[in-house]
Amino acid sequence: MIKQVAKKIFGTHNDRFLKKCRPIVERINSLEDKMAGLSNEELAQKTEDFRDELTSGKTLDDILEEAFAVVREVSKRTIGLRHFDVQLIGGYVMHKGKIAEMKTGEGKTLVATLSLYLNGIESKGAHLVTVNDYLARRDAAWMGPIYLFLGLTVGVIQPDKSFYVDWDDKENFTTKLVPCERKQAYDCDITYGTNNEFGFDYLRDNMKYDFSDYVQRDLNYAIVDEVDSILIDEARTPLIISGPTEESTDKYYTINAVVKNLKNEDHYTIQEKEKTASLTDKGISYVEKALGVENLYDIRNIDTLHFVNNALKAHAVFKKDVDYVVQNGEVIIVDEFTGRLMPGRRYSDGLHQALEAKEGVQIESENQTLASITFQNYFRMYNKLAGMTGTAETEAGEFIQIYSLDVIVVPTHMPMIRKDYPDQIYRTLDEKYKAISREIDEMHKKGRPVLVGTVSIEKSEILSKLLSKLGVPHEVLNAKNHEREATIVAKAGDKGAVTIATNMAGRGTDIKINEEVKSLGGLHIVGSERHESRRVDNQLRGRSGRQGDPGSSRFFLSLEDDLLRIFGSEKISYIMNKLGIEEGESIEHPMITRAIENAQKKVEAMHFEIRKHLLEYDDVMNQQRQIIYSLRREILEGKDIESILLENIENVIDSLFERYINSEIIDPEGLAGEIRKIFDLDFSVDGIDDKNASEYRESLLEQAKGKLEQKKEEFGEHFTGFARFLMMNVLDTKWKDHLLSMDYLRDSVGLRGYGQKDPLIEYKKESYNLFVGMMESIGFETVEYMMRVQVKIDEDVQLKEKERKTTEERRDIFSENRGEGEEKRQPVKRSQPKVGRNDPCPCGSGKKYKKCCGANEKAG
Repeated sequence: MIKQVAKKIFGTHNDRFLKKCRPIVERINSLEDKMAGLSNEELAQKTEDFRDELTSGKTLDDILEEAFAVVREVSKRTIGLRHFDVQLIGGYVMHKGKIAEMKTGEGKTLVATLSLYLNGIESKGAHLVTVNDYLARRDAAWMGPIYLFLGLTVGVIQPDKSFYVDWDDKENFTTKLVPCERKQAYDCDITYGTNNEFGFDYLRDNMKYDFSDYVQRDLNYAIVDEVDSILIDEARTPLIISGPTEESTDKYYTINAVVKNLKNEDHYTIQEKEKTASLTDKGISYVEKALGVENLYDIRNIDTLHFVNNALKAHAVFKKDVDYVVQNGEVIIVDEFTGRLMPGRRYSDGLHQALEAKEGVQIESENQTLASITFQNYFRMYNKLAGMTGTAETEAGEFIQIYSLDVIVVPTHMPMIRKDYPDQIYRTLDEKYKAISREIDEMHKKGRPVLVGTVSIEKSEILSKLLSKLGVPHEVLNAKNHEREATIVAKAGDKGAVTIATNMAGRGTDIKINEEVKSLGGLHIVGSERHESRRVDNQLRGRSGRQGDPGSSRFFLSLEDDLLRIFGSEKISYIMNKLGIEEGESIEHPMITRAIENAQKKVEAMHFEIRKHLLEYDDVMNQQRQIIYSLRREILEGKDIESILLENIENVIDSLFERYINSEIIDPEGLAGEIRKIFDLDFSVDGIDDKNASEYRESLLEQAKGKLEQKKEEFGEHFTGFARFLMMNVLDTKWKDHLLSMDYLRDSVGLRGYGQKDPLIEYKKESYNLFVGMMESIGFETVEYMMRVQVKIDEDVQLKEKERKTTEERRDIFSENRGEGEEKRQPVKRSQPKVGRNDPCPCGSGKKYKKCCGANEKAG
């Protein structure tokens, strides 16, 4: 109540921000005549003037108004488009590191030029992140004349190639894409690319053996286009670079042959909300007998159980032409949000292999994770992040909580006059499909274009058959014919056109209508069912009614739709029975609409928890990843290789003395044996005890330093190169094994919940122990190799260089996937792991180890 009163008096946060924008827009507008009076040369000179002002102490905010006025004038002269006032507001919103919600057709591509130019002036890198490669190429070439006119460079990142934008015909302001090195595209003032490519390049950089091969600079500023799609819809699946394991694929076929005979409700039950299935007692007995296993849940059979669970999920939960398609003997994932195929992407943890066995195609061997990151943690590394989309307000809470991004709803340039009709609800799918095909037929006869949104390939094909029976000509846009996407979308607004599109395929391309279509009522949207997210429904509606155009929309539902069946049908079915709805009749009622919205809110909340859960776990990994990647960078830069080696030597000596000489154990023989093994030194430990151990420690340290000096002399000028190679090799091998152990831990830690323990807290504790154990292992192995290496200058160094190149060549063939899996191997656990006292604490507190967990251990 108090909040409502406050809103009426002071306005909403959104209202207050827009009020603050108005005087800024007025000042930009007041500069329009002045800019129009400048020659092309004088306008182009403005960029250097701005750079001089920034050098003399001004900020980007200080030059914003004039910079926006310059971009508006240049846009008019080069591409013939003038920024509206609401577009200036959108540009300001994104410059301030917020999300601009702007409806479809409001010109978000043009809006981005304002803040991209302003933040690109400093030449620190401004990235425009798009949802697909086509949009990255299109937008960079389309908006390119603005940037080139003003002296800024523009790059484009694509999966297998990179480009920079150059003049094709400078007099007529046309551009072309010129192939270039990837680093050159990133070194441009402004770079366009997809979220996947930016993320993968970050991971690839952190696997390289030469710092000069890194392509990305520091992550400075990014605008994420369709920000809800990238930062929310795709946030449940991490980016993973992986390499093949040597595991046999025979077991997948064996277990598939057993699982395919299981029957629903008899041998297993399906949990549709969680998208999982589990065996009944009868199912367990059947599988044990078929596989000749005494107890499927015995710890020795944990791998077999894992195979069985994946095979069960593949048969019971995952549906062909909904979750995946089979093309040319391959199982290809279908993006659940866009309906597009995702070739090259694979489900993780053996699930993809289980699907391949189910479909009888060749099984690709399972992969091992070499590097991974979530989109949340990648994009949070940017100094300043902004976004734009037509639909973000429903997820505003998540944007603030996860990314600290405020959502500002920018007003439309023209009033919205689209008519959104109430939902029509039917009892069965059959009745609903008949009603949809009748509505499409009626609209088609009137000459109105119709866009039909479906949630799967299977359902788009059902509707296509019904329309063919009625003789209604139509186009189907789904993952099976995505090559023709741009052509189909371009014609979707033509008179009488009927287009069936899976989910939001075609997003990012406006459906334009002519005057005749406007007079008929504009584009009509038909939703064949409600999506799990209200935002995706709004995206579909938003394809109609752009920039004040007429249009309409209606959703058709049935009690057999997945959303209503799983999350809300009981209440709706009760209402329909109460109202006496007969078969074939539909219902439109506010109570029904509310019940549907509540069902959607339940699903949205569930998905938010999944994303939050993923992030909580990845935050633990992120602390460790940053420590490893910064250590890698330090080694690659080669500034102080010797001091890193000396620190490792000290840490190893400390560990040995703590392990063999302390108040509880005095083991001189064990200590001497380890010193011989690691340092290749015959070190006398006669008379050592816990009282005089520090004297022996200092003596050993001096001898180890002397041995290192000896190695330096033997290697001569090759010492730094060899030491760098050695440290990188050990670090990468241990990190790869650690990722394997962490995935094993992630899978197993969930079972701790049954023992009344919080799995996340357990994961943090265990991962901390694993990490410090890995760091200790890196130190021990590095020191042992360094101290025991036999130097044959020319041959050895050349061999190491050859090995380095071979390693990098091998990496070039590693696959890149979203959510790819790896073999399960039990991690080695160490009783006394060690990490440097001045290192950042891997628990994630941000403090030094000695001031955090190190102090706690000492205290304990």
